[in-house]
Amino acid sequence: MKSGLTRNIIKRTYALITPDGQVPSVLPGWTDCTPIVMISPALGAEFSQFLMKLDSKSAGAGDTGDDEWFLYVIAGSLLVNGLALGEGGFAFLPPQTKYEIRGAAADSQLLIFKKAYEPLAGQPPPEFFAGDEKSLPEAPFLGDPRARLKTLIPNSLAADMAVNVFTFDPGATLPFVETHVMEHGMLFLGGGGVYRLDADWHPVTAGDVLWIAPYCPQWFIAAGPQPARYIYYKNINRLPK
Repeated sequence: MKSGLTRNIIKRTYALITPDGQVPSVLPGWTDCTPIVMISPALGAEFSQFLMKLDSKSAGAGDTGDDEWFLYVIAGSLLVNGLALGEGGFAFLPPQTKYEIRGAAADSQLLIFKKAYEPLAGQPPPEFFAGDEKSLPEAPFLGDPRARLKTLIPNSLAADMAVNVFTFDPGATLPFVETHVMEHGMLFLGGGGVYRLDADWHPVTAGDVLWIAPYCPQWFIAAGPQPARYIYYKNINRLPK
């Protein structure tokens, strides 16, 4: 008999959604796969975050419309518009872009961030690009070599979203309690620690999802024998609405 206990918690300013509480969905254009909607406007967010579990029969096709998509391969491999991406591979799909995702290896997992692109006068949206996170350099975060950041989307005024990978050595922390206008969606890729969200403290580990609303105080400390790694989204480079 199940106990009814869970680490999942949904609040006005943040949410923690663990793998044991994730429920599959059915999404138009996607077949023979298991989509999990982790974050969406129904939660209060202004973006969506999906996890797609795929195999060789899986396929997804459609058009981004007025949205922009960022794809990141958590496990396995697949094809995005015929381009092969392995674990750590990523691709950015601009608005009005057709996409076709197929050819996945068994037990592949694809993370997707999706948001409405906010046009800026004189700045066309970024074009399609792809890369591999493993080939990107790490930079010490605010001078701390034990907390390192990889930037997956080149920062320019054309970009209104950022996706980064953060790695913390055991015991490393964010340097202060952040309180800012950007919102976050994140997925823990490995390791774990404790996240302060608002006035609450939560243990987090690989597979956990966090949504953090604008102005929610946040802080993190990595704990355990392994480095903690998470990938996260934030909105950038636009005047507040």
